[in-house]
Amino acid sequence: MKLVFATNNKHKLEEVKTIISNDFEILNLKDINCFDDIPETQDTIEGNASQKAFYIYENYKMNCFADDTGLEIDVLNGEPGVYSARYAGEGCSFDDNIEKVLKKLSGVSNRKAQFKTVISLVINGKEYQFKGIIEGTLLKERRGTSGFGYDPVFLPKGYDKTFAELSSEEKNKISHRGTASRKLAEFLKNR
Repeated sequence: MKLVFATNNKHKLEEVKTIISNDFEILNLKDINCFDDIPETQDTIEGNASQKAFYIYENYKMNCFADDTGLEIDVLNGEPGVYSARYAGEGCSFDDNIEKVLKKLSGVSNRKAQFKTVISLVINGKEYQFKGIIEGTLLKERRGTSGFGYDPVFLPKGYDKTFAELSSEEKNKISHRGTASRKLAEFLKNR
């Protein structure tokens, strides 16, 4: 079965491909000649994942899944949340986003946070959602060079290494996207 993963993010694509069975051919947006600016206008992570998946299903007539992920920081009332990728503004870099978070948390002792991923799968017009959450804390400075996004400052609960210090295999075992992807894979396997 062919499934489109509504992303061009090579990091996400590789993470998900390692988890989903070889029984499925996972295509990205370039594979289906989709160069559209897919809307993400919802105010929840669940809403954005759903919006992206239905956009591909309705416009390209292919079964697909899309994800949305957010970093939710306790003392910032869940910020940056749905705005995690563009927290420092449109066209910002991962470093810009990290800088903004570190600045906002300057002098704050409660650095509890969680990553949340929601995957929305649309097959034949019917939607299924899968969620993954990992709790942790945010460090005051970056550590590690692997991963992407907020990985260098996110220390998962029970670990002494940031996501950026873990191997991709270690990270996939515990990460929010890994958890949501395994739920998706289990669902697809048992369909």
